[in-house]
Amino acid sequence: MARKAKRVDAIGYMRTSSATNVGADKDSDKRQRAAIERFAKSAGYEIVDWFYDAAVRGDDEVAHRDGFKAMLERIAGNGVRTVIVESPDRFARDLKVQLIGHDYLRKLGVALIPTTAPDFFIEETPTAEMVRQMLGSVAQFEKATLVAKLKAARDRKIAKGEKCGGRHSYAEREGGKELVALARQLWRPDPNRRPLSFRKVAAALAERGHLTPSGKPYSASAVASMIE
Repeated sequence: MARKAKRVDAIGYMRTSSATNVGADKDSDKRQRAAIERFAKSAGYEIVDWFYDAAVRGDDEVAHRDGFKAMLERIAGNGVRTVIVESPDRFARDLKVQLIGHDYLRKLGVALIPTTAPDFFIEETPTAEMVRQMLGSVAQFEKATLVAKLKAARDRKIAKGEKCGGRHSYAEREGGKELVALARQLWRPDPNRRPLSFRKVAAALAERGHLTPSGKPYSASAVASMIE
């Protein structure tokens, strides 16, 4: 006797855009659920969980939807790699949001299947390719704009003689001015005498409770940086 093929676990995702379509006496979520269940049964899937974004507009970014975010947490915890929706516009009405949401799931290794067009997110249509190229161009433009703004800000600081970038000096850190002043005082308390070695200054700082964040005495090179 042939074994019955094991069904693949999947998650059902539903969305209703208007609050007027939400409620026990409304049929939007019932229709979506029924369509997903019929498809799952015929295609060899078993719906193991449901997620529903009620009164969420079709052009709202998927990352801002509570139901979608909860679904991602569920996926991360149980290994399900298939999400079934009634139709592409139930996932998102806006084409840009559809593609961004699908690409996000795809990068997680999750397949998105609309019951009305199972291959919708698999087929590379000219429209989908055009939108992806446009989104890529916009992202590149935004990145270039940000880089230009940051460079302009750095240039303004440099023009004013302000430090820009790099690690903070000891004097610029919290409590650093007092530490540097003490190190210089210990290093050469008397200008007519030879200064102490940086190693001895580090030991003197440690005796007074001045240690590195890890609780160790400062190195001779660190003392040299303070004094210079």
